[in-house]
Amino acid sequence: MDAKRSEPVLVTGATGYVGGRLIPLLLESGHRVRAMARSVGKLACRPWAGHPNMEIVSGDALDRESLARAAEGCWAIYYLVHSMSGPHREFARKDRLAAENLVAAAARGGADRVVYLGGLGEEGDGLSEHLRSRHEVARILQAGPVPATHLRAGMILGSGSASFEILRYLVDRLPLMITPKWVSTPCQPIAIRDVLRYLEGCLEQDATKGETLDIGGPEILTYREIMEIYAEEARLRKRLVLPVPVLTPRLSSYWIHLVTPVHASIARPLAEGLSIPVLCKDDRILDMIPGERLTCRKAVRLALDRIEQQRVETSWTDAGEMAPPEWVRQGDAPYAGGTILTCSHRIKLRAEPEEVWDPIGRIGGKNGWYYGDILWVLRGWMDMLAGGSGIRRGRRHPERLYPGDALDFWRVLEADAPNRLVLLAEMKMPGEATLEFRLTRSADGDTELRQISTFLPRGLYGIAYWWAFYPFHVWLFRGMLNSIAERIGKPVVEGPCSIDPRAAERNVQ
Repeated sequence: MDAKRSEPVLVTGATGYVGGRLIPLLLESGHRVRAMARSVGKLACRPWAGHPNMEIVSGDALDRESLARAAEGCWAIYYLVHSMSGPHREFARKDRLAAENLVAAAARGGADRVVYLGGLGEEGDGLSEHLRSRHEVARILQAGPVPATHLRAGMILGSGSASFEILRYLVDRLPLMITPKWVSTPCQPIAIRDVLRYLEGCLEQDATKGETLDIGGPEILTYREIMEIYAEEARLRKRLVLPVPVLTPRLSSYWIHLVTPVHASIARPLAEGLSIPVLCKDDRILDMIPGERLTCRKAVRLALDRIEQQRVETSWTDAGEMAPPEWVRQGDAPYAGGTILTCSHRIKLRAEPEEVWDPIGRIGGKNGWYYGDILWVLRGWMDMLAGGSGIRRGRRHPERLYPGDALDFWRVLEADAPNRLVLLAEMKMPGEATLEFRLTRSADGDTELRQISTFLPRGLYGIAYWWAFYPFHVWLFRGMLNSIAERIGKPVVEGPCSIDPRAAERNVQ
């Protein structure tokens, strides 16, 4: 059949790791694509957002009406949505509701097929709760009136995937690894390129319609063997792996959280899946969508090359809603409630806004925060020990920032070069905080850079927290402004100085 139909293809989970890579592939192949996301701003800045065959819509799989509107008139739907954190009953309930909404939306919108990416693993007592939930989603989708193809994959190898990041950081950082006994469990990893090839192929091949198909790479390996392959491709010394029987999935997730940037809430469902073999039991996909599959070694090599070339297209950190708190969107709106605290400084430079923006656009990650880096690292360790992400997520690209990007323990809310950068804190703290860099060109041709830290405390503890750290903020932020001025090598006309210190606290009625 000619799959390049005039009707669009809907991609749900468009801001996720797989969805963000599938969309440009579909566009390149000539498909019309409608991408659905809760945070439209995260998609609007992608390189392919302006493609003539591209349409971006707002929608939430948990909101039946918004999902139905997004699916209206689409001939095929990719369902790339699933939960990875939270209590079992809660994420399972959300997954179930979202799948039921998708079934209704697909039928109402007149779709010809649904394509769902699920997980390998046979039903039984050893199946993890998250895999059990994903299997339940597949059953719900396939019980609907629109034929649903269920592609079942195991470990996905690719730059930026959560599984690959765990593998990379563990092997890079630990010459001796104390691992669960499940490290000897056999699995069938698959390269992200092959996952995408199979996903696209489901539009081209009617034989896949409504089927459950296993997808995997050409090799069956243990997790230990995958670690050894990674070490060899990364040119590391041979790693010693010591399996022990006492590491439960919960303990394993905490260990992963400590050593890698992947949060324990994401690491735990991945760790739970290590205890059972995830192997392809059905190879029909090889005849339906033929093509050479990448070996594990080749997939690791390509992923490392992407990282070294700084060409990581999507990352596990991309997924999720970018939802700024109401008080951030509305500023001083009276109904925001509570007490908003600020720490603001300014510096005036004889420079163009683009020159001042350059170090701001590179802030964080390996570039650091320009001043008091040891304090930023210490704060990251405090956050990690409190159950937060810490400062280790870094940034996806060393020079460019986009709304929705993770930036150490911040989330980018706005990146309007060379005018404004707004970051929302995702660290553990008794309140909500933003950090803003605002550039303004004055009439005399100079550029004023303002750095504004804003905090909405949670109770008396939050207020005490703010004032306890306030002197450090003043010292740190002034130092950052001076360091930014030094980096661009332009004369300082004025500052750095505080902005209206008497207004550090603004009571919002």
